[in-house]
Amino acid sequence: MKIPKKLKISIVSILVLFALFIINVAYNSWSISPLAWSPPTIPKLEGVLAENELLSTIEQIDLNGWFGPEDIAIDNQGNLYCGVHISKTDFTDGRVLKIDTSGKVSVFANSESWVTGMHFDSNQNLIAGDLERGLISIDQNGHIKTLASEDENGNKFLIPNDVDIASDGMIYFTNTSSKVSFSSKHIWKLLMEARPDGGLYSYNPKTKRVKTLINGTYFGNGVAVSQNDDFVLMVDLGKYRIRRYWLKGDKKGTTDIFLDNLTGFPNGISRSKDGSFWLGFSTKRDKSLDEIHSKPLVKKIVYGLPSFMQPKAVPYGMLMHLSSNGEIIKTYYDTTGEFVAEATSVEEHNGYLYLGGDVSGHISKYKLEK
Repeated sequence: MKIPKKLKISIVSILVLFALFIINVAYNSWSISPLAWSPPTIPKLEGVLAENELLSTIEQIDLNGWFGPEDIAIDNQGNLYCGVHISKTDFTDGRVLKIDTSGKVSVFANSESWVTGMHFDSNQNLIAGDLERGLISIDQNGHIKTLASEDENGNKFLIPNDVDIASDGMIYFTNTSSKVSFSSKHIWKLLMEARPDGGLYSYNPKTKRVKTLINGTYFGNGVAVSQNDDFVLMVDLGKYRIRRYWLKGDKKGTTDIFLDNLTGFPNGISRSKDGSFWLGFSTKRDKSLDEIHSKPLVKKIVYGLPSFMQPKAVPYGMLMHLSSNGEIIKTYYDTTGEFVAEATSVEEHNGYLYLGGDVSGHISKYKLEK
């Protein structure tokens, strides 16, 4: 039977497209070198981890069309500050916003890049991570100064992430990668490769020196110094855990695990006035993603697929209140993701929690129970 010419052309077109698809998948797949690791079984959501809808009562502070308040800082007057980018998918330009106590939103600094973690020092300079500059300081007039763009060994701070400051003025911060700059594709690459990169650092504002405290982290993220400056916590997002670096005592200079096998992707962490900690999550864990982490070849193939075929973060609000010893005191949820789709940071102030998000167009405000 003779095949119609139009059908022949259609078959050829399909075969060509399929071949191009395979070539593209193969090309992207071989651009990463993932390590194998086996995540522990996801804990059951029961007891203190049981789901609830406490976060459904939040208020929203609109950001006037800006997106991505990844972290939130509060000055001594009670004004809020956050770094933002220009759209949900475009991170190439940004500002630092100020939200005053009346709710008015204004541009505090024209960073022209996304500013992530931030914290005020004793002189009310905003110390922050800038995706273009590294560790920066912004004075009260919005003027930006770069403090450090690389570590003492010349490794670049390509994805500076979070910042906290000890009572003596020492600055502690994370850099997620010294190999790739920030982009959605590179973030996915870092998670899939599961290789130690970046680290935890200190910056001494008196000597202007950077010191590496932890060399090689697994998507190093949130940072929080303990109440008495005994230790500093660092979130290892890619390993679902929090690491502790000891600053004082017999364990000074050593690292251990503060909390392991968390139920989601931990992101920002901050200290409360009573010495406890607040931990925010980007989303819950994905069982299918956990299952392929032990199979590097499968990870390469999945990474090579077009973005619409890859796993996506599910909108899911979750944060935890932790004791100073790493015990989970209480867990807060919005399982629908309708009110809080993500909680990349948590800041407590005057009886409220302020929650940030990488792609959110608002800051969430949650009233704590007395």
